[in-house]
Amino acid sequence: MYFIRRIAQLKWRHNQKLQKMSDYGLCENRKTFELHKLEREGGMLLKKNQNRKNPPAKKKGALLPYLWKHKYLYLMLVPALVYYIIFCYVPMYGASIAFKDFNPMLGIVKSPWTGFDTFKELFALKKFYSVFWNTLRISLIRLVFGFPFPIIVALMLNELKEGKLKKGIQTSIYVPNFISWVVVGGILTNLLSTDSGIVNALIKALGFAPIGFLTDEKYFVPTMVVSMIWKTFGWNTIIYLAAMTGIDPQLYEAATVDGANRWHKLVHVTMPCIRSTIVIVLITRIGGLMQAGFEQIFVLYHPGVYKTADIIDTYVYRIGLQEGRFEMAAAVGLFKSIVNFILLVIANKAARMAGEEGIY
Repeated sequence: MYFIRRIAQLKWRHNQKLQKMSDYGLCENRKTFELHKLEREGGMLLKKNQNRKNPPAKKKGALLPYLWKHKYLYLMLVPALVYYIIFCYVPMYGASIAFKDFNPMLGIVKSPWTGFDTFKELFALKKFYSVFWNTLRISLIRLVFGFPFPIIVALMLNELKEGKLKKGIQTSIYVPNFISWVVVGGILTNLLSTDSGIVNALIKALGFAPIGFLTDEKYFVPTMVVSMIWKTFGWNTIIYLAAMTGIDPQLYEAATVDGANRWHKLVHVTMPCIRSTIVIVLITRIGGLMQAGFEQIFVLYHPGVYKTADIIDTYVYRIGLQEGRFEMAAAVGLFKSIVNFILLVIANKAARMAGEEGIY
């Protein structure tokens, strides 16, 4: 219907031009030229409509010539493919330990099968539900407070017009990402220790009681979340700043002509243009919701905060490597992966229902 209406519009314009030409006494050749132009445009529209309804069939055997044409681009993918095959797909065979009575002397292949007995034992443990809830709670707190912070910082940096100041701030907030959690753990211990920490020394000087940021269950999780945001938000801003560089400057110019101020441009131009990037990052974060940050917690936690800080990853580490219950550790890890996969599918489906593209 669109193309029929479009052809009708072209014919109406042609009639109007013919009327003007007759009014001004233009030559017949000009009328003929306009008529041929109208027929050509109408034919192109009809042909385009036919191609949409009946797309041309792909030639068989065209894959190999295409791969050969872009062989250097696909050659660049080889290291990444090799990495994922060796470190992601090959180790999947080890997940079968969760269904066996694993004996290191017999190996994975010769160890006897036990079916779902390990999972039954796992779901009967009260400790499992404790670490599962801790993982979910810590991940949700990290998501709620850690996800929007890089977006806010990226929007603020995008509004800076002073180039040197902007680059200086970007460099300063990127640096913590390159510091390992082991070093960050040592820094936090020196700063927040109740005995010799600088922060608690200032609190004592003000006449207040010292706060156990790393020893009190009430303060441990907030301290961990704040340190996570401080370490990672600078790197995450790169994604959103890169998305903002792809926004057409003419959109801002049009908004200025319409009388929009900076806030209006941010809300009605910048945010809609980076919405797809935000949605994709959010989907990946939800898909990794059961990843509560093993390295950070492993460096900072201790038995005094196991009740609130012990997560699935640290639990797997203890029962797998310290207690030698490899089949139980594999079962817990497999359960976590399945939950992450389900969350990823749900988040992607919700994004597509909301009108976004999603990740697949």
